Amino acid sequence: MKNHTDAYRMIVDAIDAGTYKPGSRLVESELADRFQVSRTPIREALQRLETQSMLTRDGRSLIVASLDHNQLAELYEVRAELEGLAAQLAAQHATPEEVRVLFDMISSDRKIIGDPEKLSRANRRFHNQIHLASRNRYLIKQLEMVHRSMALLTSTSLAVDGRGVMALNEHEAIVKAIEQHDGEAANKALKTHLSYAFETRLKIDAGEL
Repeated sequence: MKNHTDAYRMIVDAIDAGTYKPGSRLVESELADRFQVSRTPIREALQRLETQSMLTRDGRSLIVASLDHNQLAELYEVRAELEGLAAQLAAQHATPEEVRVLFDMISSDRKIIGDPEKLSRANRRFHNQIHLASRNRYLIKQLEMVHRSMALLTSTSLAVDGRGVMALNEHEAIVKAIEQHDGEAANKALKTHLSYAFETRLKIDAGEL
């Protein structure tokens, strides 16, 4: 029998995959049927997600939360600091094999430049690889929470024309700094990358793109 931890992970993964988008209503009985789990672990998982602000109340219903302008700014601010630190630590600890994997990811991602959804998933894998290379389990845990909140964004900034190519060039600058064991440059390159991503996101929300 699947437990409440499994139920929580399955719901989080479904939100992350875009199966449930911001504004989607989550119904206990439907989730239990979908994931073949009893209603008790589903109820506990929903309560946990509400506590983490992943879900919000709409009357008596629970819906997937969305981020307002201030929350978005706060999220990017925290993400930039944590990701910058991860890149800095990766420059100290990454093995040559890990660096090669990061470069290979960029090469592969250039082949899916025209598919924003695939590119978005690949982008998450790339960033996660840097987190792992930081060798800091506490930092990795905090970044997992931040990236969970990123699932509450209704669209990917990588869908904007030209942004995918720019983002991959920025990824390359990050990995080159990691390869050269230049922690300061890696930190700066990753923060610059996220600054451009945030700027693109703001333009999307303002209706400029």
